[in-house]
Amino acid sequence: MASTMSTATKKDSSASTATANTHVRCLPSPPTYRLTIADLFDTSTGGGKPRLERLREHLFAEGRLEEDAALMIIERGENLLRSENTLVDLEAPITVCGDIHGQFYDLMKLIEVGGSPATTRYLFMGDYVDRGYFSIECVLYLWALKIHYSNTFFLLRGNHECRHLTEYFTFKTECKIKYTERVYDACMRAFDCLPLAALIDKQFFCVHGGLSPEIHTLDDIKKLDRFKEPPPYGPMCDLLWSDPVEDYGHEKSHDEKYLFNATRGCSYFYTFKAVNDFLVRNNLLTVIRAHEAQDVGYRMYRKCPSSGFPSLMTIFSAPNYLDVYQNKAAILKYDTNIVNIRQFNSSPHPYWLPNFMNVFTWSLPFVGEKVTEMLINILNICSEEELVHDLSSEQQNDNDNQFRRDAIRSKIRAVGKMAKVYASLREASENVINLKGLTPVSPSSSSTNLNELIDDEGDTSEHPKVPTDFSFSTAKTFDQINERMPPWSDAERKQRFANKNSTGKDDSNLSHTDSDNERIESTNAER
Repeated sequence: MASTMSTATKKDSSASTATANTHVRCLPSPPTYRLTIADLFDTSTGGGKPRLERLREHLFAEGRLEEDAALMIIERGENLLRSENTLVDLEAPITVCGDIHGQFYDLMKLIEVGGSPATTRYLFMGDYVDRGYFSIECVLYLWALKIHYSNTFFLLRGNHECRHLTEYFTFKTECKIKYTERVYDACMRAFDCLPLAALIDKQFFCVHGGLSPEIHTLDDIKKLDRFKEPPPYGPMCDLLWSDPVEDYGHEKSHDEKYLFNATRGCSYFYTFKAVNDFLVRNNLLTVIRAHEAQDVGYRMYRKCPSSGFPSLMTIFSAPNYLDVYQNKAAILKYDTNIVNIRQFNSSPHPYWLPNFMNVFTWSLPFVGEKVTEMLINILNICSEEELVHDLSSEQQNDNDNQFRRDAIRSKIRAVGKMAKVYASLREASENVINLKGLTPVSPSSSSTNLNELIDDEGDTSEHPKVPTDFSFSTAKTFDQINERMPPWSDAERKQRFANKNSTGKDDSNLSHTDSDNERIESTNAER
């Protein structure tokens, strides 16, 4: 069980440095041609394996695939994933990777740093989609790698590989913009087949989130039914959602193992005692997980007394997460009892407005503000004195004169009120650009509704100014609300009830309210 660890890390020094005066004179357009099945699959390579380099170059240029070609990659990958065990047994040497979150261009850098999949065994620990804007490209390329290297390329499930989160965040919207809902549905079926955990050399337990109070041995994982939408509580949920406590390894109480995870709104925090007991009980060396952004791309936690090896490691492989975190990414390479961490920086990528926002909708407040300014200036050409001056010469009575003056004043007030509305909307649009990937996913929370502002009689408060440059800690604070389990929609609740009625089993909580938290906390107290 002895293993040594290299504490030195190799840093990628080839990251491009942004310059203040960068000016792009010409940018090639994305290819309009969509790759077909004939373009992608080579029948001469035994079973028609995908042409990886052709696919990589096309996706890198923002090209897309014909729907049937995309579906073939996803469905063939699904069949391979379905045949694997819920707990996958793997051997060293191997490269272990954390969250990707739709950062396709950083995924290309990861593979460059980690080594060619043709000669390198890989394990990805989930969260391939959402938050970033190239999620479907990540899925298509990773699934193509799985098809091509089915015995040396492995994928686990993350908490974002589900219908609930991909509908709430960006992946479903992305699929509908770039492809069709059929492609999205195929991805969901494939996600249901992803294994939940992996065991490397019978020493390293790899999982996306962490441990569960309902999982005592590795056999408990093997017994789980993974071919479904993850429920909002229970052992499957815990493997995908749980986190180490903030003071892991330095807890005030040495008896507690699991605490309700208020940060996520579901699952648990696990303590050093919980991890150490799990490792001893299952004769393991460490737990390797992803799920949490790290400033330097990884984190090593308190060492086990018996082995002197870190009891827990977190690996995060999305550099400059959401374009604001300014974090490094890392991967873990394990070979012949040596653990080596490789770090790398972010790569340039094409720009999308946050949440795939329409550029015309986004820019409307800027145009509206300028138009209303012009109208106010035109109306103000007629001063108060001019309104009074010589109206009697038109031989109208005083009532008519007063009516005209009031009408013009009313128009000026109305246009002024509209100017305030558009100024407020313009500030919201500017905040969208500054927030980048931190922009709230709800349209109503990312910008102010025009009708609501008008109904408020122009009483618009200024939007708080969003910083243009984030530190890692500031980004985490702004993003904390997006780390929680999203609320369940009415449609999802109805679907859960329908599943319950058809199967006779209630495998999930339908309401996701504060009462759920109380139920989990009471269960924890009983333990």
